Amino acid sequence: MDMVPQKPRPETALREFAVARSLFTPRTLEHAFERFGFVQADPIRAPARAQDLTLRHRVAGYKAGDLDRLYGGLGVEEDVFINYGFVSRELHALMHPREQPPAISKPRSRRQKLLAFVRDKGDVHPTEVDAHFAHGTVTNYWGGSSNATTHLLEDMHYRGWLRVTGRDKGIRRYAIRPDTPLPRELSRQERIDSLVDVVVNKYAPLPAPSLAYVVGRLRYAVPQWRGLIPTALERARRRLVRERVHGIDWYWPAGEHPESGSAQDDLRFLTPFDPIVWDRRRFELLWGWPYRFEAYTPAKKRRFGYYAMPVLWRSEVIGWANLSVVGGTLDATFGYAARRPPRDRAFSRQLDREVERFKEFLALPT
Repeated sequence: MDMVPQKPRPETALREFAVARSLFTPRTLEHAFERFGFVQADPIRAPARAQDLTLRHRVAGYKAGDLDRLYGGLGVEEDVFINYGFVSRELHALMHPREQPPAISKPRSRRQKLLAFVRDKGDVHPTEVDAHFAHGTVTNYWGGSSNATTHLLEDMHYRGWLRVTGRDKGIRRYAIRPDTPLPRELSRQERIDSLVDVVVNKYAPLPAPSLAYVVGRLRYAVPQWRGLIPTALERARRRLVRERVHGIDWYWPAGEHPESGSAQDDLRFLTPFDPIVWDRRRFELLWGWPYRFEAYTPAKKRRFGYYAMPVLWRSEVIGWANLSVVGGTLDATFGYAARRPPRDRAFSRQLDREVERFKEFLALPT
């Protein structure tokens, strides 16, 4: 008698859907930005930065630092979206201008004079600006002292008056942001709906509270239209696919369907900012245990580690890895949500393989 295949449990289908739609076939950096629109950045290197750790799974042959090295010719911009990171030019144009720049034909204010200086120089480093104006210091967000020039440049960059042209040893260089019109004229409502589509596309499937959270974070992307965001959320709820699983409404783009099949024997070390694990609410609903990012947690109170990287095995996040480079060698320690690793030869092989891939990514001896 033929065996009738059992329908997968809905939570299993959601997990496999979340993993499969995020880990698309690796191609080029340009392709990754076409698919995501936005890659979150973080300055911590443990042992590589979040943007590099995210892209290594989505770009064929990616090495740590490739985004910085290729930035000038990629057609991407550093900017704030729902977090700070790198955005495609199309997404950048959807958000700007956040504020029209002041006229600089006869500069009087500090900002006007600084804009005029950047215009005349073409491309500037904060030390050049500081040497010219000697602005002093201000108190930054973290309570420490920041150079006032850097603070002003960052503020003007956020407003959309400047763009980042690249970095010198991690320090941003700036130029006047050119006017970059969209391919076709869009209303404010159409722009906001397009921005909602970007966040949903990147983080779906999303439980209802998470959908409200990520759409709400668009207030950082378009502060000039923040009053229109609640109605954009309501429109999104109407046009997205909705499915109720164990009393929770889940949302994802129309036209997509969770299709459960046999998960591939694959293992990945994910950055804490990877779209698969970034939403901690969704993480706990899908994988049943509370992962936490503990870089800013006192050492004695850490359960996972300073920069514990979630370990994805097939379609399950089974634990975490702490990786560091000591004397040119990759040191790796692991923890598991179930207190022990899977007793599976395939798991052991794939764990060794991922360690070797990580060494190649960091250009360490394999």
